[in-house]
Order: sequence, then C-alpha cells, then structure tokens
Amino acid sequence: AEARRMRAVELFEQGRSSSVVARMVGIHPESVRRWKRLWEQGGAPALRRRPATGRPPKLDDAQVEVVRTALEQGAQAHGFEADLWTLERVGVVVERVSGVKLARASVWRLLTGRLGWSLQRPRRQAVERDESEIARWVAQEWPRIKRGR
Repeated sequence: AEARRMRAVELFEQGRSSSVVARMVGIHPESVRRWKRLWEQGGAPALRRRPATGRPPKLDDAQVEVVRTALEQGAQAHGFEADLWTLERVGVVVERVSGVKLARASVWRLLTGRLGWSLQRPRRQAVERDESEIARWVAQEWPRIKRGR
C-alpha cells in the first residue's frame, strides 16, 4: 500500500490526472482523489502517515492504567466470590473505575490487546464447582446420607 501511494505521488508530480493515476496504480479513483487531496495539503509525507482508521478507543491510556491496577487487585477485591475474571466481571469493574460501559467484544479486545492478558481456562472442576452448591449439599445431604447408613 505504501509503495502504491508513493507511486501515485510520482504521478501527481508529473501532473497526471486522478483517473489516470487510479488506472496506473490499480486503485479505486475515489481513493486516489483522497490521496491527491492529502498530497496537495501536505506533500508526500502526508501520504506516508497512515491516518488512524476506525473509531477511537473508548478508554484513553490513563483509564486503561486505572483498569489494569484495579484488575491486578484480583476479582475478590472487587466483591466477586471466586478470584476469577470473566468478561462480565471485567466489564463491571471497567464501568466502576472509568464510567465507560464496554460491550463484551470490547472487553475482550481491552484484555487481549491493550492489557496484553491471555485467556487461561480454569481447570474444569473449578468451573463446575459452585461453592454455595457444595455448602448446601454438605449441609443438607450429608446428614441424610449418614442417617441412611
């Protein structure tokens, strides 16, 4: 892409029209017209810099650091029962500390991209084991089982 933009610059400098440049470089004429406007405003360097595409991130760098600090305290420090982060829990903490509500996909991108975390699946027993269920089973079932002996 960079090479095509620099080739387009050469052709602009030769006075070629946008439609001719588009044909010669093999790029859609609308893109070439946009490149030409950039080139007219800032020369070749304006075409070297790729403007950021897409929506700007919802959290600025300072907010991301606040979130990082909060998450490093562990899930239990934020009132969750098990010390395990889920997308939902991270989303709750992000909103609590930054005021920004993120969709699950954005929470995922925040964790894996900007924070550099990796997904680690907990051991199966930890997923299937619900502490309150175990407590109830012990409290309610065990005496009955013992009596049945």
